[in-house]
Amino acid sequence: MAKFVELWTYLAATPLFGLTATLVVYLAAQAAYARLDGAPWANPVLWSVVALVALLALTDTTYPAYFAGAQFIHFLLGPAVVALAWPLWLRRAELRRRAGALLLAALAGGTVAAGSAVALGWAVGLTPELLRSLAPKSVTAPVAMGIAEHLGGIPALAAVFAVVTGMSGALAAKYLLDALRIGEPEVRGFALGTVSHGIGAARAMQVHPDAGAYAGLALGLQVVLATLLMPLVARWLG
Repeated sequence: MAKFVELWTYLAATPLFGLTATLVVYLAAQAAYARLDGAPWANPVLWSVVALVALLALTDTTYPAYFAGAQFIHFLLGPAVVALAWPLWLRRAELRRRAGALLLAALAGGTVAAGSAVALGWAVGLTPELLRSLAPKSVTAPVAMGIAEHLGGIPALAAVFAVVTGMSGALAAKYLLDALRIGEPEVRGFALGTVSHGIGAARAMQVHPDAGAYAGLALGLQVVLATLLMPLVARWLG
């Protein structure tokens, strides 16, 4: 016990705390996910976030102190996103054949995802600033923050909306797509990547390689389309 206390004291005083905590918690969550046969509700990203938030609250650790170590993992996010291009390269011939249909599906899906969120927000009386923060919810968080800032929304809130959207899609997509009797992994993956960006793509990659590839493609298309079109639509409406 004394050695454990010494180790805890050392880690808490150095950037290694954030790095070690993140790795240990995620590995434990991933092990539980595997033991539960990949059940959507056992998503390791979701439970890692819950466990880390609880740990920081219980130890009274500030986010900057945690991120001092976790930034080493955060740095890998960029290479991880770039790595999504490899499955697409392996399927480049079929993607070329389906290019028109995929672009149209991405445009329709992004329009419905953003439009339905804004419409529901407007119906319950959200302020214009909140609606602008909600619009890019289905785009990956860093891009959603930039779009929200350009639209006059709140970047931090846009990031929260994006993460919640990603988590919701990763948890609920299997049950919804099963209920709709959509079985093709390409279609399931593309739908998941369209509405739930990187978190959805990660979930799709765990389920089927084709689903993961198409989810990564949908993620990239949403980033490009939202970045180009949302400011134009906002200017036209405003």
